[in-house]
Amino acid sequence: MESTKLKPLKIGTVEIGFPVVQAALSGYSDWPMRVIARRLGAPYTICEVMLDEFLVNLKERKRTSHFLHVSEEEHPVGGQLMGADPEQFALGAMKLVDAGFDIIDINFGCPVKKVLGRCRGGFHLGQPKVALEIIRQTRDHVPSEIPVTVKMRRGIDDSSESRDNFFEILDGAFEMGVAAITVHGRTVMQRYVGPSRWQFLKSLKQHVGDKLILGSGDLFTAQDCLNMINETGVDGVTVARGAIGNPWIFNQARALSEGKPLPDPPSLLEQREVMREHYLLAESLYGENRVGPLMRKFGIKYSILHPDHDVVRASFVRIRSRAEWESVLDQFYNQDIPGCHPDGRMHKAQGSCAS
Repeated sequence: MESTKLKPLKIGTVEIGFPVVQAALSGYSDWPMRVIARRLGAPYTICEVMLDEFLVNLKERKRTSHFLHVSEEEHPVGGQLMGADPEQFALGAMKLVDAGFDIIDINFGCPVKKVLGRCRGGFHLGQPKVALEIIRQTRDHVPSEIPVTVKMRRGIDDSSESRDNFFEILDGAFEMGVAAITVHGRTVMQRYVGPSRWQFLKSLKQHVGDKLILGSGDLFTAQDCLNMINETGVDGVTVARGAIGNPWIFNQARALSEGKPLPDPPSLLEQREVMREHYLLAESLYGENRVGPLMRKFGIKYSILHPDHDVVRASFVRIRSRAEWESVLDQFYNQDIPGCHPDGRMHKAQGSCAS
C-alpha cells in the first residue's frame, strides 16, 4: 500500500505531530479516556467541554477535582469551554490555563437543545458579534503562548444568513489570532442526522489558505480519518464518537498513513488489558465507590469490538463495581481470538467482525 504523506500538525506554539487527534466528548473525554487514547497513538486530546460559570465558581474539593485533572504524560492536552457571557468566558479560560491545559478551545458547535436554550455552544453561530467578543476577550486574557482554538459547525442551518454568520465568525476569529478552527460538516439543526458535508470542508480550506482547519464529522474508522484529509485538504481531523470504545483508531490511522495494511482489530485479550487499565485509571481519579456506574457507558462502547457485542453490552449495563467489571472481562474476554473493526457505515456503532 502507498503511504499517505501527512504534514505534521502544529497549533500555534504547540507541536502536535500526527494530525489525527481526539475531540472533546461531553461525558466521555475525562482524564482516564484521554490517557488511554494517548497511550494508543493519539498525539493530542481535548477534555470534555466545561461551562465557564461552573469553572469560575469551582472550589477545590475532592468530589470535583477530576474536572481539571491533568497528568504529565498527556501533554499536549486541550481544555474546551462553553458559555454565554464574554467576560465570564475569559475568566473560565484562565481556570483551564491555571490547571495546566496547553490549548484553550472555544465551543461554538454543541447542538444539544438545552445548551442552545441557554445561549451556549452552537447558539453563538447565530450571533456573530457576541461570538467574536467571546473570542476577543478570551484571546486577550489567555497568555500569548497558549493557543486559542475554536470548534464550529458549518452554521445554524443552510440558509444564506447562517452562511454569512459562519464566515463572519470564522474570518474574524483568525483576524483576532485564533490558531486553528475545527469545523464539523453538519449544521447545528442537523445535530447528528444525515451525512457530514465534507465538500464544505474542502471549499472552506480553499477559502482560508494556509490557516489551520481541522475537520470533524463521520470519522468512525481509521480510513475515514485519512479519507477526510485527502479529500478535503484539511490540516488534521478530530475523532469524536469514533474514538469512544475504540482508542485503537489512532494507531490504526498511523499505520495506514505509513502505507501499511490496516492492523488487525485488537484481540479479546488485548481489549481486556486496555479495559482493565481504563477502569483502574478511573478508579484512581473518582474513587472506588463512584467509579463503577461511571464506567458502564465505556464498557457499552468497548463491547462494539467484541464478536458477541449484544450480549457483552447487556452485561456492562449492570456494572456497579470493579469486581463486576472484572467478572465481565473474565467471562467474555478470556480467549486470544480476533475482535471486530467498527463498521463506519453504521453511525450507531454496531460492530462488524474481522474475518
